[in-house]
Amino acid sequence: MRLDINLATRPYEDAREFWARWGLGVGLLAILTLFLIGLAVNDWAKAGRDRHEIARLQHQIAERDSERAQAQAFLDMAANRSTRDQSQFVNGLIQRKSFSWTRVFEDLEKVMPANLHVVSLRPELNEQNQMELEMKVVADTRAAAVDLVHQMEGSRHFQGAQLLQEAPCSENGACVTAAVVAIYIPDAPDRSDK
Repeated sequence: MRLDINLATRPYEDAREFWARWGLGVGLLAILTLFLIGLAVNDWAKAGRDRHEIARLQHQIAERDSERAQAQAFLDMAANRSTRDQSQFVNGLIQRKSFSWTRVFEDLEKVMPANLHVVSLRPELNEQNQMELEMKVVADTRAAAVDLVHQMEGSRHFQGAQLLQEAPCSENGACVTAAVVAIYIPDAPDRSDK
């Protein structure tokens, strides 16, 4: 019995070697795919819990807004307006009275450059009921005023420091007068406290 095998037209393929090489790769990819699917399902479940928590918090916010609207409507009644205005006035006085000049100067001393002097300082409550400090300062150079703003930005007691305006204080330009505004937060912990 004679077998004619033409290896030139039909090359020999070793299926066992093919599956040994590629089967391991396919298996690793399958395991990686299962792992990634597991992560995706886990993250989807966490996102569902987060969505539920967000919905609960939004419901609480809506309840608080409703309570606030009812309280505001009650205060806006003609019989209650005088009491509301009186309480707002007294609360404003208490807030102004609680302003500590000593504490402000202690906090300013920490951020004040050596060649800069405060000429005037005016605290005032803004629309958000935050204490806003307006300062007029005199410095040898503009760089000292800019340095003050940078130092205030680095402090926890001052936020949103801005150099509003600047002008030479004499004709020869020997000094600079600048206006600086910042929100003052007296109860903020110092960075050294941590």
